[in-house]
Amino acid sequence: MTTSSLTPIRLRLAQLAAHLVVALVALVVIGGATRVMEAGLACPDWPLCYGTLLPGRQMNLQVFLEWFHRLDAFVVGVALMVQLGAVWWYRRDLPGWLLPLSAVLVLMVGLQGGLGALTVLQLLPSAVVTAHLALALTLVITVSALTQVLLADASTTAAPRWWLLLGTLSVLAVGGQSLLGARMATSWASQRCLEAGASCQWLHWHRMAATPAVLSVLLFVAAALLSGRWGRSQWPLLCTALLLVGTQIALGVSTLRLGLSQPALTVAHQLVACLLVAVLAALTCRRQPPASDALIALPDSSALEACHG
Repeated sequence: MTTSSLTPIRLRLAQLAAHLVVALVALVVIGGATRVMEAGLACPDWPLCYGTLLPGRQMNLQVFLEWFHRLDAFVVGVALMVQLGAVWWYRRDLPGWLLPLSAVLVLMVGLQGGLGALTVLQLLPSAVVTAHLALALTLVITVSALTQVLLADASTTAAPRWWLLLGTLSVLAVGGQSLLGARMATSWASQRCLEAGASCQWLHWHRMAATPAVLSVLLFVAAALLSGRWGRSQWPLLCTALLLVGTQIALGVSTLRLGLSQPALTVAHQLVACLLVAVLAALTCRRQPPASDALIALPDSSALEACHG
C-alpha cells in the first residue's frame, strides 16, 4: 500500500488524525505537569481563567500550565469537530463506520471537558482526575489506531489474529499500568509512602503491575520479529516500543530513588507512558499489504509514523 493509492480526503483525514495524536499526547503531558506543579487549581474558575480568556496580571508558571492545558483541549475539540464535519460531507467516499466513530470522538472530548471542569469545581478529587486521564488515554489509543486504518486502502488485509491479540494485550497492560500510576499520584500515595510509610499499597501495586506490562510488550515485539517478512518490516515501531519500555523503567527507578524530588522526571515518566500506548495502538492496527506488494509498500506505509512520537 502507498499513500498515493488513497483518496485525497482519506489521506487528509489520516494526516489530521496523526497530528491529533501529537496534540493528545501533549494534552496528557501538560496535564501531568499541571499536577506535578500543583497547578490544578491555578485557575479557580472554569471554563475561563480568572474570568477572562487570557489572564494577565495573574499569569505565572502555574496559571500558564492550567491555562495552556485548557487551550490544548479546546484545539483538540475543534479539530475533532472539523473531522466530523469533513467525514459527514464526504461520507459517500468513506467507510460507513467512520461517521459514527467521529461522532463518538467528539462526544468523548466533550465528556473529557466535563471531567476537567469537575476536577476544578470539586477541588481535584482523585477518582475524577484518574477518570480524566483514563478518557484521555482512550482518545490517544483510538486516534492512533484510526490513523493506521485510514492509511490502509481496500487492497490491504487485517493483521493475523495473534498480532491483534498480543497488541491489544500490550495496550491494555500498559494503559492499566498508567492508570495505576495516575491513581497513586493523584492521591499522593507515593509521597506519603516515602515520607511516612503510609498508603504504600498503591506503590506496591504499581510496581507489581509493571512486570506483566513489560512482559506483554516484549512478547509482542519478539513474536512480531520472529513471525515473518511483514512482521519484521514493522521494526521501526517495534524498536521504538522497546526503547520506550527501557526508558520508562529507567525513569521509574530514578524517580523513586530521588524521592520524587525532580518534577521533570515525573513528567517525562508520564510522557513516555503515553507515547508507548500510542505506538502500541498504532502497531496493533497495522494492516498487511498484498503479498506481491509487500516490498514495494514498505517505504510509504510508514510515511506518517513520525507523527506518533
